[in-house]
Amino acid sequence: MNKYFQYCGKLCGLALLMVLFLGKAHAWGPIGHRVVGEIATNHLSAKAKKGIAALIGRETLAMISNWPDFIKSDTTNKYSHTSKWHYVDFPGNISRAELERDLKAMKGENLYTQILATTKQLKDPSLSKEKKVEALKWLVHLVGDLHQPLHVGRDEDQGGNKISIFWFDRPSNLHRLWDEHLIEFQQYSYTEYTRILDIASPAQVKAYQGGSVIDWLYESHVLSDKVYARTKDQEKLSYRYNYIFVNDLNNQLLKGGLRLAAILNGIYGE
Repeated sequence: MNKYFQYCGKLCGLALLMVLFLGKAHAWGPIGHRVVGEIATNHLSAKAKKGIAALIGRETLAMISNWPDFIKSDTTNKYSHTSKWHYVDFPGNISRAELERDLKAMKGENLYTQILATTKQLKDPSLSKEKKVEALKWLVHLVGDLHQPLHVGRDEDQGGNKISIFWFDRPSNLHRLWDEHLIEFQQYSYTEYTRILDIASPAQVKAYQGGSVIDWLYESHVLSDKVYARTKDQEKLSYRYNYIFVNDLNNQLLKGGLRLAAILNGIYGE
């Protein structure tokens, strides 16, 4: 009997580790990434729609948006080198100039380098269709990641993964709160959420689509500073936290979709 309980205990421990790993692995969660993809689709030019359809046919940006998270379950290690593509960390409370300086001094691949790389790949006429499909999947996903503030957070706590919180008395962490819990709390499907958010005026759309990828990274990092300042380790969070941050959450999802559309329109033509 003791061996049985020991075995069950090991299984429970393994299950807990899997839950924690999955909580760390994803960005925005499936709903958030699909919202970004669906909003982007609403703002594509005719040329961009044609170019994307040539790659993925009747699939949509929402449908392909979570592929870079799904491949983390691949057991062949084919994609193990891509884990660092999902984020880029900075010290807290830095200036725009400091962020750009630190970003350009970084070695290796990260969220910023791979947004630029996949954009370049999609523009390359010599690249195979298979490679372009993969590049498109990554670009859709990474622009979503860019707008999740804890993916442009701080290295010392792994973008909030090491900050424990309780969401309606359930143990979790700050990163997963922004990946999943806040979005799930709104209780919308991704199509409902898209209809609710995608109401910006033409002037607002133009304003949100302005600036560079570095500008957008800095904007997300500034929001991460706000998140860190308003969230304590081991804090119990619920309705008030949603009240404080729901507008930021919604704006980031909307901006992610609009900016993804701007990049794709730039690739394929207005």
